[in-house]
Amino acid sequence: MGHRARYDEYVEWFEDFRPELNPAEVDALERLLGSGSGRLLDLGCGTGVAIPVLERLGWSVVGVDVSEEMLERARGRGADALRFDGETLPFEDGSFDAAAAIWIHTDVDDFPATLREAARVLRPGAPLVYIGAHPCFVGPHSRYVGAVGVPVLHPGYRATERYREGPAISPEGLRARVGATHLPLGLFLQAFLDAGFALERFEELEDREYPC
Repeated sequence: MGHRARYDEYVEWFEDFRPELNPAEVDALERLLGSGSGRLLDLGCGTGVAIPVLERLGWSVVGVDVSEEMLERARGRGADALRFDGETLPFEDGSFDAAAAIWIHTDVDDFPATLREAARVLRPGAPLVYIGAHPCFVGPHSRYVGAVGVPVLHPGYRATERYREGPAISPEGLRARVGATHLPLGLFLQAFLDAGFALERFEELEDREYPC
């Protein structure tokens, strides 16, 4: 369970950095997930910033993460939050009616395995809404600090190893603290298909010139 626990020592900083979902993320959950009364898995829930939105939509939320420090904050938002690795979930097959995962593919060590587990615990036909970094403009190759201005590209787009420094990484940002895993767009999308998901909609969120 070591990979997401990198956040343990940065929880207070992270809560200031990421106090809530941004309006585009809330809008995406409202439109693409919608309301429901079933059981929803918040995969990689972190401090639980999505939980109020998901519960407002009517879902009964179960969050999982590997950082106990993050989970304490998530539980404070009222969710059932458990410490487990997304690659080995402790749930029976088909036990969830929906799932949401927000900005996790840069944090987990094996995103394809995490998606396979998500597919296993979802009932047939249940939706998964994923919101995350745009691989073309966020990564070791793209200097796009705070999603402001025009990205400056450097070599390294196709590299898939973890990173925490480089010419594109702000020394003051999140990635310099906890690192990240980069997946090129093709590998990122293929991971969903290989896990058995059918892509019904793909959007580049927000109203900036370049999506983040």
